[in-house]
Amino acid sequence: MFNTLYKKCLKLAAHKSSKYYLAIVSFIESSFFPIPPDVMVIPMVISKKNDFIKIFLIATIFSVLGGVFGYLLGAFFFDIGMQIMNFYGYEDKLSNLKDNLISSDSFYAWLGILFLAGFTPLPYKVFTIASGLIGFNILIFIFISLISRGLRFFIISYLSYKFGNLFTQFMEKHGSKTFTIIGILILVIITLIYVIFKFYV
Repeated sequence: MFNTLYKKCLKLAAHKSSKYYLAIVSFIESSFFPIPPDVMVIPMVISKKNDFIKIFLIATIFSVLGGVFGYLLGAFFFDIGMQIMNFYGYEDKLSNLKDNLISSDSFYAWLGILFLAGFTPLPYKVFTIASGLIGFNILIFIFISLISRGLRFFIISYLSYKFGNLFTQFMEKHGSKTFTIIGILILVIITLIYVIFKFYV
């Protein structure tokens, strides 16, 4: 099934209305669809290099809007949200999460997890729904989603624009690992800056 959906997304990337399909895929991927928008972003940028900013913005804006939809699913449609969580194997991990977020340390931990979910290959949709299920602050949720999704799609769009098929080959071999490492490094740097300003400035 996943392979079929993957190939379908690749075909949509070559369609004359590819930007509209990218918006749809970016939206639904943030709440339930298993194929990431990257599959469309990379070939679209390579074939339409002058539009790489527009493609990056479409993927970012509609991904965040889809994230808000996922949040609302978790907040107001518990059964549907839990079915999606169950499909991706995350339902048991959320059993005590809401109580744990009472402490500030856990709050900041969730911010970090949410950022990683938006930036790395972690299933972002799981954490959009989970944020709604636990009643996480929606404004902070949108802000973190904009940063993480925007940063991810900008890097992918820019490197596709700059290196073309070489970047496609790199992503196929090392994409998941690379974005995971970069995401963790960003969090480490932010954490260090926070600690330095809190205790030494």
